[in-house]
Amino acid sequence: MLNDAPAAGDRERGPTSPAEDLMRALTDPDPTGEHGHPDPAQVTDEELGSLFVAACRVDTSAPLPSRAAAAAVRAAAGERQPRYTPAACRRMFDVLVEECEEHGWADLTLGLDALRHCTGPVPDLSDPARALVGAWLAKDVVRQPYALLAVATLAGDKTLTAAVERLSRGVGPIVADETAVLAALPLAEQTALSEMDREHRFVSPLAHTWNRSAENPAYVAFTRRALEAAADRTDAIRAGEIPYRADKAFTDREVTTLGQALRVALLRDEPWLPALFDRLLPGTALAPTPAKTLPSQALLYEVVRAAQDFPTPELVTAIRTVRRTVRHAGVPKQLDKMLRKVDAALAERTDVALRLPRTDFDDAGALRRPAGDYEAVVTVTDTATLTWEKDGRPLRTVPAPVRRDHAALVKELRDLVKRLNAQLATLTRALEGGFTVDTAHPYAWWRTELAGHPLARTLVGRLIWEIETTQGEWQPLLPETTESLPEAPADAAVRLWHPLRSTPDAVRAWRDLLTERRIRQPFKQAFRETYRLTPAEEQTGVYSNRFAGHLVHYRKLFALFRARGWRSRLLGPWDGGDGDEADRTLAAGEWRVRFHHTWTEYRGEDELATTDQVRFDRRLEGTWRETPLADVPPLVFSEAMRDVDLFVGVTSIATDPDWTDGGARRAYWERTAFGELPETALARRDALERLLPRLKIADRCTLDGRFLRVRGDLHTYKIHLFSANVLMDPDDRYLCIVPARRAPADRTVFLPFDDERLALILSKAFLLAADTEITDETILRQLERGA
Repeated sequence: MLNDAPAAGDRERGPTSPAEDLMRALTDPDPTGEHGHPDPAQVTDEELGSLFVAACRVDTSAPLPSRAAAAAVRAAAGERQPRYTPAACRRMFDVLVEECEEHGWADLTLGLDALRHCTGPVPDLSDPARALVGAWLAKDVVRQPYALLAVATLAGDKTLTAAVERLSRGVGPIVADETAVLAALPLAEQTALSEMDREHRFVSPLAHTWNRSAENPAYVAFTRRALEAAADRTDAIRAGEIPYRADKAFTDREVTTLGQALRVALLRDEPWLPALFDRLLPGTALAPTPAKTLPSQALLYEVVRAAQDFPTPELVTAIRTVRRTVRHAGVPKQLDKMLRKVDAALAERTDVALRLPRTDFDDAGALRRPAGDYEAVVTVTDTATLTWEKDGRPLRTVPAPVRRDHAALVKELRDLVKRLNAQLATLTRALEGGFTVDTAHPYAWWRTELAGHPLARTLVGRLIWEIETTQGEWQPLLPETTESLPEAPADAAVRLWHPLRSTPDAVRAWRDLLTERRIRQPFKQAFRETYRLTPAEEQTGVYSNRFAGHLVHYRKLFALFRARGWRSRLLGPWDGGDGDEADRTLAAGEWRVRFHHTWTEYRGEDELATTDQVRFDRRLEGTWRETPLADVPPLVFSEAMRDVDLFVGVTSIATDPDWTDGGARRAYWERTAFGELPETALARRDALERLLPRLKIADRCTLDGRFLRVRGDLHTYKIHLFSANVLMDPDDRYLCIVPARRAPADRTVFLPFDDERLALILSKAFLLAADTEITDETILRQLERGA
């Protein structure tokens, strides 16, 4: 067994184990620090438990070697689960008592974690447990209430009763109900649920915490009781039965508890939730008076944070409905920010995200409603639109009699169109997000609920699917190009086709077909970029430098992080604001990608940052563990790297046509603005190969390596396929063309996917092919100098 401290004279003893050396470094270090300490990876999980207890005793006053060893042990405990002997478990509780006496607080969850992973009979912990609970209850504010109840159970019935009474005081009936439920649970269940403790409600525990809560019948029953009690209270406020006070409908602790109850119910996808949303969300967001205040702004935002963890289409729709009706001026803007994260999370939760409402739309995707002599028609193709007809003839605007006599119907249908477009956008994001989960659906469900659904039919029909006809054999299908869907067993698997799983010949064939048929996909699929592990990445092992060393516009990068569902701190010239790693969870929360970047400097009103490594983590036993790139599933790796490529491609200063700075920044600009093509630009080149022969300027355009070469009457030009920057022959003189807000490209040109840079390249090609017709003085002066 590993002791807390070495015996006298141990430093002179013969060879020792890594665990013993680490313990010595923690408790009796070499003051010179010359010998360092062993890597904690060399010790067993049980030895790590004893070492972690000793590390918890090391504070900032300890010698530097002890602090270095403690930091290494804590890091190891964060990467793998320590296990504790009964003696180490007892020592952990003693350490917590010492911490509490010395500093006024200690992390109770550390003791419960040791208890949960104890390797032998649980020791008698009643004395330290009573000491901890007594110290906690003497405070004005009780932190970690869930952990406190579990510790109080260890101390005995009398202490538990006192803890329940204290935790139920002045916090509202919903929290009192939760406290009684938790106090009645067995110790093992209390310990498991203690991980729900949050320092504040802006941070959510890891997903496995909610899974444990969702599997506990007593807590599941409480969640419905609590949420219905909350809806009953807001109903009573609206009815005037409870006096209205702005932002006082719920206590602070009730808001936190209701957020936790809602997460558990959302995780379980409870069928009673949609009806509850229709009561609770308006009840929290709309005052029963004309006031612009809210009954509980705190609970409204907590509901949206719960939706960021476990979104459902019904909750997203309910939040958007409230967003349109709330009277407070600042709330809609905040909801819009939060909804971006909700949308990204819903795209990852493919088991519920594809759920579409049953509607009165006919098989052609149309809904008709009479309005006197007129008829309203809502149709769904790429998007939902509302038009008006009279005697079957379409009208250009809403008829005056309809506006006058049927205003409520007009508002109802306009709101319906907004909701439908939000649902279609959610469906698109969810389908694309399913790539990393490798989602497959039963054929019968897919045929009726997606391919045959009047709201989804057009969108789904323009995507390539695969049906598993026999084990491991997949038959591709593009519904829009077939008269009828094929026959297949009801339980046959259907999934979205991905170019990473296909042959180069098959990819080319699909790209040819889409271009020939002028089929524009809802998101880039056939022309999707793919990223495979490179030899350099095989050498670096756990990180990729593929997108390192780029100079980017920071604020634009930060906005893209949010839009794509990545989390990152805002950086700037303040303490701790110099660097961060943006991260995003993928594959239903099983994988995480991290993108390191550093804030560099201000440049006028602009801010610059540099990019660095990309790393991947896998969730194992509730903990993120860094993983070699070779072990990351190919689809997860490809989709994550595609996001990072997008970040660099959109925000790099190399795409800024009027960059004028010199020095190292200019050298980067010149190197990248006309350098090798990344995957995004290679996909752009592939599309241009198919589009150029169809253009009216086809005889003036050729693809030449990294460039689209355009022959004008005055010069020949080379447009770079990554940056869209332009060089003029014969001496590669740079031609600065700053794009207008609306690109002047020929609007009749078909693009197989949405790509602003591709549209910009074509816009410049049309402009330069007719260079004698250019009227912009800035461009003309450059052309004259190059003559």
